[in-house]
Amino acid sequence: MAYNVNPAKGLINKGNWYRIKECMKRAKQGDKLTVGFLGGSITQGSLSSTPETCYAYLVYDWWKKKFPQAEVIFINGGIGGTTSQFGVSRVKDHVLKYEPDFVLTEFAVNDDNTEFFMETYEGLVRKILSDECKPALMLMNNVKYDDGLNAEDMHLAVAKAYDVPMVSMKHTIWPEVESGRIPNREITPDDLHPNDAGHALVAEVITTFLEQVYADLDVQDTPAAYESALPVPITANAYQDSVRYQNYNAVVETKGFEADLQEQNHITEIFRHGWTAWKEGDKISFTISCSGVAVQYRKSVNQPTPIARVVVDGKEDEAMLLDGNFEETWGDCLYIDTVKRHMQPGEHRVEITIAKAHENDVVPFYLVSVIGSN
Repeated sequence: MAYNVNPAKGLINKGNWYRIKECMKRAKQGDKLTVGFLGGSITQGSLSSTPETCYAYLVYDWWKKKFPQAEVIFINGGIGGTTSQFGVSRVKDHVLKYEPDFVLTEFAVNDDNTEFFMETYEGLVRKILSDECKPALMLMNNVKYDDGLNAEDMHLAVAKAYDVPMVSMKHTIWPEVESGRIPNREITPDDLHPNDAGHALVAEVITTFLEQVYADLDVQDTPAAYESALPVPITANAYQDSVRYQNYNAVVETKGFEADLQEQNHITEIFRHGWTAWKEGDKISFTISCSGVAVQYRKSVNQPTPIARVVVDGKEDEAMLLDGNFEETWGDCLYIDTVKRHMQPGEHRVEITIAKAHENDVVPFYLVSVIGSN
């Protein structure tokens, strides 16, 4: 079904097109091209009927068809239920290590519209732009189709500060849904994740922008200022160099916590490379160089499960509980708690202890990772 969406209205920040044009020129010459995507469940392809009807694949397909002389490789770094806070800690392993020529990121419906997520998003943008493979970066904002909310205000401030192109579903698809011209159930079953028709609309907004760049390919753009040096951050920028510590790269002291040595065959197998514990008093300790600490763990629908507490630098009065019991019913959640922010940079000790266990616990407490931000 055709919808009366004007995808050209999606470009809310024109940005600098130099890297995208250089990418297209190489593809036009027949060079190999790698296109990568980083985001949450929508990027992963949740509720599309097949992997090939997800917006990310449809955008990849646009590159293939536009440049048939080039070999185009597809990297999907989408993981459901994740934010740019997690994204900046994993973008190197999940996308940048493949040396992409083009990267699109979307976290607008998983990030909240707060200054905290402006800072994590800025760290992600800086990490991508400064990577040695120098990918062309494009930013995209999905939207919630019941209330039109997303993190666009904060993300757009970052896009403008770094002169990066950004397109928005809030300015294209959402007005049609809000007015009733597009019945929401025709494009999304839950007002968040698009179905095939919704994914196609999202892809159209993105590829309309790419077509605009392609049409302008003969016009020589000036390289962006960040080619020589990144601009002064607009936030405290304490997340650009975030490191994720799991059982293959962390030095830990353990009492009762056991390493999960299952093989991870895909990045969406999220409960891998962590540690499990069952008993009260079980403890694991990290000493890491950072200025901030976050903890990733499993919140499970299989209940009861143990509850842990985390203490940084021995400050018991500032302890935080990590409750492994999930209040929702849709499935186990990869949860992230921000424990400390903007501490004095340097070595900090992170201790996680099982504070409460139950005689009838169904699953153990699962610690996925500790993230040290810098």
